Amino acid sequence: MAPANKKSPCYKRILLKLSGEALLGKQNHGIDAEMCASLAAEIKEIHDDGVQVALVVGGGNIFRGQVASKHFGLERTVADYMGMLATVMNGLALQNALEQKGIPTRVLTAIEMQAIAEPYIWRRAVRHLEKRRVIIFVAGTGNPYFTTDTAAALRATEIKCDVIMKATKVDGVYSADPMKVKGAKKFTELKFIDVLRKNLKVMDATAISMCMDNNLPIIVFNLLKPGNIKKAVYGEKIGTIVR
Repeated sequence: MAPANKKSPCYKRILLKLSGEALLGKQNHGIDAEMCASLAAEIKEIHDDGVQVALVVGGGNIFRGQVASKHFGLERTVADYMGMLATVMNGLALQNALEQKGIPTRVLTAIEMQAIAEPYIWRRAVRHLEKRRVIIFVAGTGNPYFTTDTAAALRATEIKCDVIMKATKVDGVYSADPMKVKGAKKFTELKFIDVLRKNLKVMDATAISMCMDNNLPIIVFNLLKPGNIKKAVYGEKIGTIVR
């Protein structure tokens, strides 16, 4: 029997932003099945607790448009569309991992591809959440020159999420890259305007501005530490909160 004083989640509807690199696991390129399964298990925990979950996933583990444009001479628009297709591949991998855990899932794409995913329609996305389905947003915003950070801020605002949870390889936001700069300061709490003024690498400026305009908090935390997604949902003090 569950204890009478069992805590409830602090957030009822969340958007979890995953970079493509989060799916690498121990690999140097591509999608690691074990990492997808581990993520699915953590998402199942909060889903079973009644939390409505939406995901936005990047494509950097497969193809990064901006880098390809700069180093290989591809037109930026072409390279960005190729990057959007990489996010679709990641979204399908996550869908498969989640459904293997028994979680009903829908992939919603900003670029129509009817054979493999539903087109993004705002009302349909909200309805999926209400029916206890996890939704995975892919193909970014459907437009070149916009990052998946901006897509996360846009979708989270549209479907009225309580928070964006950005899962990274470090345990919060630092004054500089802690992997490169010894003594970099970790912030436990930040204001949106300070992120913009200090040019801190939380999300891109467009995404931060959108969250600021819509009073949508962002929690940045370490994805690689098991249990952190649930801790963030339950309001434990991990990582950095921007609000």
